[in-house]
Amino acid sequence: MISLLRQILKYVWVSKKIWMIPIILLLLTLGGILILAEGTAFAPFIYAIFLAAAQEERFSRNKGDSNFPSKAIAFCLDKTGLSVDELDFVAFYDKPLLTFDRLLETYLAFAPRGLPSFRKSIPIWVKEKLLLQTLIRKQIENLGRGTLPEKKLLFGFHHHSHAAAAFYPSPFESAAILVMDGVGEWATASLGRGAGTEVTLLSEIRFPHSLGMLYSAFTYYLGFKVNEGEYKMMGLAPYGEPKYLQKIRDNLIDIKEDGSFRLNMKYFNYCTGLTMTNQYFDELFDGIPPRKSSARLSQRDMNIACSVQAVTEDIVLRLVRTLKKETNERNLCMAGGVALNCVANGRVLREGPFANLWIQPAAGDSGSALGVALAVTHLKGQPRIKLNGLRDGMKGTYLGPDFAVNDIEATLSRHGAVYHEFSDDELFDRVAQALASENVVGWFQGRMEFGPRALGNRSILGDARSSRMQSMLNMKIKYRESFRPFAPAVLDERMADYFGLESASPYMLLVDFVRPDRRLELTAEDSGLEGIDRLQINRSDIPSVTHVDYSARIQTVHKDTNPRFYRLLKSFYEQTGYGLLVNTSFNIRDEPIVCTPEDAYRCFMGTEMDLLVLGNTVLVKEEQA
Repeated sequence: MISLLRQILKYVWVSKKIWMIPIILLLLTLGGILILAEGTAFAPFIYAIFLAAAQEERFSRNKGDSNFPSKAIAFCLDKTGLSVDELDFVAFYDKPLLTFDRLLETYLAFAPRGLPSFRKSIPIWVKEKLLLQTLIRKQIENLGRGTLPEKKLLFGFHHHSHAAAAFYPSPFESAAILVMDGVGEWATASLGRGAGTEVTLLSEIRFPHSLGMLYSAFTYYLGFKVNEGEYKMMGLAPYGEPKYLQKIRDNLIDIKEDGSFRLNMKYFNYCTGLTMTNQYFDELFDGIPPRKSSARLSQRDMNIACSVQAVTEDIVLRLVRTLKKETNERNLCMAGGVALNCVANGRVLREGPFANLWIQPAAGDSGSALGVALAVTHLKGQPRIKLNGLRDGMKGTYLGPDFAVNDIEATLSRHGAVYHEFSDDELFDRVAQALASENVVGWFQGRMEFGPRALGNRSILGDARSSRMQSMLNMKIKYRESFRPFAPAVLDERMADYFGLESASPYMLLVDFVRPDRRLELTAEDSGLEGIDRLQINRSDIPSVTHVDYSARIQTVHKDTNPRFYRLLKSFYEQTGYGLLVNTSFNIRDEPIVCTPEDAYRCFMGTEMDLLVLGNTVLVKEEQA
């Protein structure tokens, strides 16, 4: 705060803008009050994680919902049978004052260029962020479930929360930890170590130098939505060549041997503006402005995506090698938004120096809520979670709502749906047979997944052997870009039949390659195709999950974590000899994954899915009104 005050006074003195002094004093006064209220000791805290966890968007049906998570909190309380009075603590995974400190310092460093953005954002920050402690207590008490004393509300550091989410649920007694995202309070990448019940952050890279922001800047430039379209750019990259790699390294980023880096902020606008890039960025890339989201993707766009993906992988690999030297650990844990880059993760596993890798499945900020809860649990002296034979502490991420038979039947009766009920012995064989006949199946079972991936409880399934399944799912079911690949869900014991991956991948966070003996030889004509034209080529005997570079984002399915999904795959294997299916999230473009039977029914009726399976209840599309 002292350094911040020094910069403010220097700016006011040089700029002669004396009129700013009362505003700045008011903001600093508010900040001082919050420092006293929050306290200086690190204090995240315990919540009902591992008993229940969910994101607000699944209940509100507003994708990426940033409103106060009242419905998600109510679900957690209902699922655990607790009132607010019975909670030991409520925790938030960020230090709002430190984030505000970064905001002010950044605007002052770039003043007066960011004044319009500053005027727009500061009132929101003062109202919703600086007063966050009051807002949280008020909103939780408005649920009518009890009161929340001030002493029970605690705040953790953003990257420590990520690190805790990465290490504590992992199967390791000790491990190196790598956290990478857009930005926390100040940190954009943190290197650390976990041992027993302690998580220690050793070093960090600070804002505005951010690998997450670099990736998001290119996401914006290629016409995709920031904080959502990064998946699309990763999927687009294999269609291109890294022709812009050297231009990026020469102009945008200075990468050191240890993986640390600095961005050239001349080309970026995210510190002070309302866009990610600026006119200098456009000039660097052939003088072409950002692509309109509705415009056709060009080979140039694909080459840019490929180039920034290559830079990302290079930095991540350098950082993990540095971590190995600093910690000498055998195991690595990862979290933060960049840890969702499953292509980079696959390279870390194959080429990195660590023997074992575990990635928090809810690697983004939703997982930070889990992390801050775990961190305070151990801060208060509780031991690590005992796995008792489980592969990790996440319970397969199946931590959301589930619905009884009567809930399902009430929904279907309300809509006048025609449905059939089967025993387990009948159900799995019938659904496997439908899948083998190229039917698309909405699969709704048990508890909803926590995190961004559908892992077999809120999934849309198809036959990976089908040459038309990828385009059919993209165009008729998901209503999304045709180039986007689909993931295989494969029986764990059959994974080696199809892929080179030598490690379990239960959370769909690792990319590896289809075995050479399953690949098909390309014709001379096919080999000469470029860009999206390459999409139509069958590259293996499992074409719907084989990307253009022969890669696949793999989910291994295990009997102990999801016995029903495992049994379906087993039935499909017994009928076809193939122990894998296409698995994509049960939703359409720009909507969250379905949560309730009502959500599932509406999505089923609004798309060209053939079957909907809700528990043991089956709906056939052609029988519906």
